[in-house]
Amino acid sequence: MQELVDLLNGYIWSPYLIYLCLGAGIFFSIITRFAQVRHFREMWRLLMSGKSSEQGISSFQALAVSLSGRVGTGNIAGVAAAIGFGGPGAVFWMWVVAFLGAATAYIESTNAQIFKEEEDGIYRGGPAYYIEKALGQKWYAWTFALSTIIACGLLLPVVQSNGIGDSLVNVFGAGGTVNSFLGELPLTKVYAAVFIVLILGFIIFGGVKRIANFTQVVVPFMALAYIIIACSIIALNIDMLPGIFTAIISDAFTPMAGFGAAIGWGVKRGVYSNEAGQGTGPHAAAAAEVEHPAQQGLVQAFSVYIDTLFVCSATAFMILITQSYNVIPEGSAAIVVNVAQDTVINGPGFTQIAVDSVLPGVGKPFIALALFFFAFTTVLAYYFIAENNISYINRTLKMPALKFFLKLMLMGAVFYGTVAQPNAAWGMGDVGVGLMAWLNIIGILIIFFMAKPAVKALRDYERQQKEKVTHYTFDPKKLGIKNADFWEKKNS
Repeated sequence: MQELVDLLNGYIWSPYLIYLCLGAGIFFSIITRFAQVRHFREMWRLLMSGKSSEQGISSFQALAVSLSGRVGTGNIAGVAAAIGFGGPGAVFWMWVVAFLGAATAYIESTNAQIFKEEEDGIYRGGPAYYIEKALGQKWYAWTFALSTIIACGLLLPVVQSNGIGDSLVNVFGAGGTVNSFLGELPLTKVYAAVFIVLILGFIIFGGVKRIANFTQVVVPFMALAYIIIACSIIALNIDMLPGIFTAIISDAFTPMAGFGAAIGWGVKRGVYSNEAGQGTGPHAAAAAEVEHPAQQGLVQAFSVYIDTLFVCSATAFMILITQSYNVIPEGSAAIVVNVAQDTVINGPGFTQIAVDSVLPGVGKPFIALALFFFAFTTVLAYYFIAENNISYINRTLKMPALKFFLKLMLMGAVFYGTVAQPNAAWGMGDVGVGLMAWLNIIGILIIFFMAKPAVKALRDYERQQKEKVTHYTFDPKKLGIKNADFWEKKNS
């Protein structure tokens, strides 16, 4: 199994995908005239001003749902892996991916708003919808939808729950073992798997509104608590911060682990963490109730900043300031050894050691708790995304039972992920992330060259900003955007 996963990742995560992610970010930043910088103040205003409706959720709720997908195991274990395999310079490339990816996030999320639909009183949308409507290529839309159901319903949840299981073993130990068809499993992981699956089942059988209500409370709380702890550790070692910045920047261009390792792991874990271009964020963006599609695009661009520039940076600074990391490039000897070499790089160990070195006895349980909330809400976001894509294919298949099977598949994936080995779990997750990124980024690039809907929406929004309108409006026909059925109906 591991050999197959590694083989797939060798093809999917070739240098071409790294070039595609960075190239798309540069291209969309230039085309939007760096909207992620120019409209930073507007992002804040929009975040606090939106309202929900019977059909859709508010901008803040949509941000919370998308953040619950972006802020997850990647922010704790993923950052540690980027440093462990690629050196401190990998953090710089995570920042680059976030800055450029914010423009990509604007494009994909605005597309989702433009081409969304109302189904059974709920807004639905995402890459499958805008690929079909903007490109007229239903086969490509179906390919993305099926790939996303597999990725978000089966592959990606494995990584999130694996982080929870590993962090609990670091706190409580194995607690004994039990033999199963999966091999010998630590009892701590088995108990955790059962607990997580029971809570997950209760929430996902409650529907999208319950997910939104849960995440809008949990996501800000967990992120704030994590940032406070991180800032406290940084403040206690503030004299070291300039040196850490210098190490990150210098290692980005003269990397200790090799240039390919630094940029490769920085981009890979950056995309995994903030998900810009992956095609997950547009699903939450489509569910938002807004006056103009560009508004939700800007809000979603802001979520990339929160994920990487705040949460991921907090993790990186904690690890680097406390020297709680090793650098061991794949297939090479160790370059830096600061902690025990048996510490799993693809896991939360470095972060737990970092916090524990400053707050003895607190680090391991606190990171385990934070990781539980980060990972659990991410799994909920994955369900929301997979369900959206089942709704898309059900417009043709008419098989309501597919959603029930999705719930069972997700719960099974979470159980397996909690007890699985880290390398197997992360390998499966990388397959899911890479597959979606290839399909979505190529899709939004073709859509831009064919119709430019997201850019037209941005220009229209900026025009209304200059006119200082009281209420924004969006008329796709006037802008030459076809098949935006929801907005055409709204204007009729």
